[in-house]
Amino acid sequence: GPPPDPGPPAALKRRVLAARINLYPPFLGAGIRVIRRAPDLASFDVRMDLTRRNRNLVGTHFGGSLYAMCDPFFMWILTEQLGPDYVVWDKAAKIRFWRPGRGTVWARFHIPEHEVERVEREAESGQPVEPTYKVRVLDDLGKIVAEVEKLLYVKRR
Repeated sequence: GPPPDPGPPAALKRRVLAARINLYPPFLGAGIRVIRRAPDLASFDVRMDLTRRNRNLVGTHFGGSLYAMCDPFFMWILTEQLGPDYVVWDKAAKIRFWRPGRGTVWARFHIPEHEVERVEREAESGQPVEPTYKVRVLDDLGKIVAEVEKLLYVKRR
């Protein structure tokens, strides 16, 4: 189930961090914006406009910026959903480019409650769990620009 209520200090810290994510220097530099997030931080909608700061040599989205917009969210979601009794780290990642990114791109990150519960159950043994999550980066027409796969490491403390 959901982690126990962390109480006012932890909840406030979480809200402040979520509100300030758009000020994170790598996000600012690349023009990455969290445009919507669930109050419990179980999902995020992220977008990136094409600007001179994230444009590559051929005038499309720089691959590093496309990856950066996907980097922290699955780890962050599981960290928030599992609570302080779990260690959650990124272990590996890969990105596949489908077509050049032009204009605005966006991605939705979400881990369903049943999946969080599965990871929690498997981690109860004390052994590490290594779930994999994928996200598609889409353009304004809904076409896939890139797909990012993240392998996480989860262990009960």
